[in-house]
Amino acid sequence: MKGSNKTTVLTLAEKCRNILASNWQGHLNTIKSDAKGSKENIYTSKVKYILKRGKPYIWIPEHDLHNVNAIIDERGSFSVASPFPGPVGKLLRSMNKFPARVALTGDIVTLKDKKAQSAAESLKEGMLAEEKAAKEFSYTVSGVLSSSNHFSTSRSENLKELIDGGEKYVIYKFNLSSCMFVDGNGGTHEVDFEDMEKCKADLLAPYSMKLIDGINQSEARRRGLILFCFIYLNVNARDAYMLSLDRKGFDVLGKVRSKTSEDEVDEYQWKQFRFTFREEAGDVESFCRQLVQMEEEAVKKVSGFSGLG
Repeated sequence: MKGSNKTTVLTLAEKCRNILASNWQGHLNTIKSDAKGSKENIYTSKVKYILKRGKPYIWIPEHDLHNVNAIIDERGSFSVASPFPGPVGKLLRSMNKFPARVALTGDIVTLKDKKAQSAAESLKEGMLAEEKAAKEFSYTVSGVLSSSNHFSTSRSENLKELIDGGEKYVIYKFNLSSCMFVDGNGGTHEVDFEDMEKCKADLLAPYSMKLIDGINQSEARRRGLILFCFIYLNVNARDAYMLSLDRKGFDVLGKVRSKTSEDEVDEYQWKQFRFTFREEAGDVESFCRQLVQMEEEAVKKVSGFSGLG
């Protein structure tokens, strides 16, 4: 664990890059149109995408209204949320919070022939790369991921329908003109477009959904998060969930006692805590290795406190 300083958190541009790289679906908004031209109403639907050279490439079903709208007016907006698999989504809703998300504005441009084929090839290559990496994971990584729901957290499983031939799609490139980071409280933060262009997503970002779900679905790993709160932050938590992660560390939601008078019944609230790695996790192997090291270190310290070590 490091002490708190400016280098322990990502920049807004890096957070946006990671969110885009960690997900594969988002909400696309286009302006409703007909033969008479553009109208003011907005049409929204959930669509799937990949990132290619840092830009979203979106697959839209052939008969979706977005295709008609884009012919008349290419302007659109695209919103992608930070991963919140399994119990995290329900927990955030109970707190009246939302997962952090990226809000993009720009133009959606139809890809023709060779460019559409190139995007489809990139999709297939990405799916094969994920499947190949899964077979080569170390015992440590496999142990962390083993509790995750494969179908709901696997990119290749969720994008498979785009290439299985069951439905036809039109492929679009989303040309960004502005970017906004929206935090969990709904606060908006404009992100410099040049900063977005320069930075790259963490190598572990594509695995963040599986990592978060694997940790949160494991009672043993969640007990580890409770120990982290106690050992590293001197906070007594009754329960804990992994909220988000990146190369510098991770955020945990801990259920802690509210400040009440002695006469009042114990009340608890969920609070967010940040844990920082000693060294940046350059990939999923490094992340899992450092997580396991923290778990082992926390257990040893607790055993020392109790006289069992």
